[in-house]
Amino acid sequence: MTIQLSMESGKVYISDDVVAIIAGSAALDCYGLIGMASRKQLKDGIAELLGRENLARGVEIRKVNDQVQIDLYIIVSYGTKISEVAHNIQIKVKYVLNEIVGIHVDVVNVFVQGVRVIS
Repeated sequence: MTIQLSMESGKVYISDDVVAIIAGSAALDCYGLIGMASRKQLKDGIAELLGRENLARGVEIRKVNDQVQIDLYIIVSYGTKISEVAHNIQIKVKYVLNEIVGIHVDVVNVFVQGVRVIS
């Protein structure tokens, strides 16, 4: 599935992977976020931390009734307020996708898969 934008001179098609990488990169700029987690089930109760090259694996893009919905699977830093981190991520991802790509994002769901201590 791709996201289609209609412009004056034609149409632009943006793949979900591109949107996912931009959303994941925007989320990583937020304080309190350790990294993106895999969407797969937890292995032995421990979430798999993804590197920068695999950001799209921690993001899911859906288009429902002409509305773009994004699910982010994250790992937060121990000692931060999880609700604040999640809220900041939601605001940042919506802003970046609207400004950079021109996509109006209706919903950004944040799924906290784990908490890690930074050493």
